[in-house]
Amino acid sequence: MSDSFDVLWLSASSVLQRFDQPLVRYLSRHMRIAHWEYQQSKDEGSSIDQAVELLYEFLEYCDRSVHLAGHGMGGTVALSFARRYPQKVRSLALLAVASQPANTWHAHYYFQRQLFSISREQILASSARSLFGNQPPQTAKKLVAALDKDLEQSPTPHSLFKLVYLPKGGVSMPMMICGSKTDPIVNSPALHDWMNWLKPEDKLWECPQGYHFFHYFYPQAVGEQILSFWERHDLHLVEASALSFSASKS
Repeated sequence: MSDSFDVLWLSASSVLQRFDQPLVRYLSRHMRIAHWEYQQSKDEGSSIDQAVELLYEFLEYCDRSVHLAGHGMGGTVALSFARRYPQKVRSLALLAVASQPANTWHAHYYFQRQLFSISREQILASSARSLFGNQPPQTAKKLVAALDKDLEQSPTPHSLFKLVYLPKGGVSMPMMICGSKTDPIVNSPALHDWMNWLKPEDKLWECPQGYHFFHYFYPQAVGEQILSFWERHDLHLVEASALSFSASKS
């Protein structure tokens, strides 16, 4: 099955995966990319472990390792999977994932609910501004609705009663960490704390702008950095990209 793709993009929320699409489309012009999406029924509890096991079932019969990539909670699932099944992962590209992998926007939401006596709707509106910047009222309303659904659909381990922490540290395969200098969730200190675990072959890169969903606003700039990382660690991808470029010119 893995012969049909080189890269697997992970999404942990059907309602937010639309913000991955500009970057995925850009990368797919150069690479063979498959998309994996975690889906949770209303009767299931939130569980990163369950997401990891479902991903393993998908990749169990792949005859070779693949490059994993994901943003936010999707990246946290990718990291957890790479630690548990390193033989399945050729490299890891994490976007907006803090050195404390559980430090997602969901954690910030629940922390504010615990700290302030304001409504769910007010905190979601504040979260939308933090994650996307100031937007027109109609757009902001749609973003709030999307975040509301993501709280229900995402495999986040957090709740109003408890914030959960995941193990910090690196991985055995090459890893790229991407962030944004204007991201209030995974800010520069949270991003640069990764330096404590990066290997010589790893890479950390910050987009100058774009808030938490910087890959949506700047897909080409982010895509160029990720492609460069992949090509440096996979001769097969260098050859495939060269063939694709030659074919597009002829």
